[in-house]
Amino acid sequence: MKWNSAFIHTLREAPAEAEITSHQLLIRAGLARKLTAGVYSLLPPGLRVLRNIEKIIREEMNNAGAVEVLLPALQPVELWKRGPRYEAARHVMYNAQSASRRTTEVDTVLGPTHEEVITELVAGWLSSYRQLPFTLYQIQTKFRDEIRPRFGLMRGREFIMKDAYSFDTNSEAATRSYQAMYEAYERIFRRMGIDAIPVEADTGVMGGNFSHEFVVPCVVGESEIAITEDGSYAAAIEKAVSVPHPRQNTAASAMGKFPTPGCVTICDLETHHGIPAKDQIKTLVYIADGKNVIFLLRGDHELNEAKAIACGFRELRPAGPEEIFNIMNCPIGSLGALKPLSQNISLVIADNCLRDQNGMVTGANIEGYHVRNVSVSRDLHVDEFRDLRKALVGEIHPETNQPLQITRAIELGHVFKLGTKYSESLGARFLDSQGRSHAAYMGCYGIGVTRCLQAIIELHHDAEGICWPVSVAPWQVSLLLFDESLREVAENIEEQLEAHGITVLLDDRPERPGVKLKDADLVGMPVRLTVGEKSLKAGGVELKLRRSKNSIIVPIDQILNAISEMLSFSNA
Repeated sequence: MKWNSAFIHTLREAPAEAEITSHQLLIRAGLARKLTAGVYSLLPPGLRVLRNIEKIIREEMNNAGAVEVLLPALQPVELWKRGPRYEAARHVMYNAQSASRRTTEVDTVLGPTHEEVITELVAGWLSSYRQLPFTLYQIQTKFRDEIRPRFGLMRGREFIMKDAYSFDTNSEAATRSYQAMYEAYERIFRRMGIDAIPVEADTGVMGGNFSHEFVVPCVVGESEIAITEDGSYAAAIEKAVSVPHPRQNTAASAMGKFPTPGCVTICDLETHHGIPAKDQIKTLVYIADGKNVIFLLRGDHELNEAKAIACGFRELRPAGPEEIFNIMNCPIGSLGALKPLSQNISLVIADNCLRDQNGMVTGANIEGYHVRNVSVSRDLHVDEFRDLRKALVGEIHPETNQPLQITRAIELGHVFKLGTKYSESLGARFLDSQGRSHAAYMGCYGIGVTRCLQAIIELHHDAEGICWPVSVAPWQVSLLLFDESLREVAENIEEQLEAHGITVLLDDRPERPGVKLKDADLVGMPVRLTVGEKSLKAGGVELKLRRSKNSIIVPIDQILNAISEMLSFSNA
């Protein structure tokens, strides 16, 4: 393909809103252009990369036994209301009202995901255990009303996703389907040139028994993971477990109230009264499924809201200052779960670290006062103890006995073992060999396709531009024509390479060599080949790997073999 006909428009400078390198290069290399917040047009080079990514995904999904379908983007609200998670998911949905029906009621949404749709489809067809197992997948556009879209394709409102859904007769069979997809994901990311790490993950709104995220550590990632140095344990921060840094417990002694005017934070008590954070109790008031709930943690720990939701809640949010005052008759900063507990509180859940602890400090439920020498078992109302806290750097993982590192990461894929959450709600049932009815066991498996495109750029670039892996590069060879008199030579090389399955972008623009060289590095094809009088006088054409600083002169009759070797080496 010729540059002039490929609709490639590179930029010397990136737009101001492009905060991270991959977003800047995405725009500068002419791969995409922003239409509005969180919505991007893919241009020819970007679309070619996307198609290569999709090709890898399709090959591995098909090899794993999955079958491709294409499901509607327009979804009836009534279907979602019959499913198990409408209230939890509705805030990210785009409503699509029908003007012709002259109604103010929302009857249709743009699909943020397709668990409900696929389950409805299967429910209308599934009848016997003999039809199971099977896995269906699609590659399709999704729509989610992100409050803060950012980083280009990393977090958008419209994006392309691969989603797959498995259906099995029982939990054991569903685990086998889950493992097949897990292994397919490992191959998919490896072929893309992405060293993805599978980490234990929270199931969140999706629900189910367990899940894994596939992530890549990256300083610009929006997720956090906890990982041991040898990688033997890795988990999303929402799921990570660890042994907390120890606290010196004391014998129980008499509790006493003391004045703390102006001290409303953990830090205030540390600064003005010398009370270490680990000796304080953090009292957090939440609204959980319409009930007032208190979570208690050590002062040096943070609440992990995913773990809090896992206590059995569907929806959870922090209570506001006015709500807290109405509930506790006390402002933020002096709260405590002291006995007797306010009748406005339905439940108190304490972190495991607080079990049997003495000598603690908590709010007195009187503005400007705290109490010291608190014995958790004696003085506080606690209904249950749970793991509520976020893991911290340096804490020991209980099974590997190794310290944890906390790092940022980009989430690229997620696999879930769903169980019967959706099939029970939406009627995807089958009869076993004895004629008994059962809900199908499901799994779901997603890959952010457009996010992968930009993640590859984030992982594979240098100061000059993108360094595409061969497997996903828009073209494998960048062929630069420096002298118009040598056009026939360049076009013959292009034709020869294309005939052998090597994709070529011929830059035949009437531009200076320096401009063409900079654009070749910016767009980032794996191999660069230049045709000019200087190289021909030296015995051939100049050949260079994108990642190498050195070039070689190759005779024209040896170009095919040389490039084939370079591409094989670069893809290894």
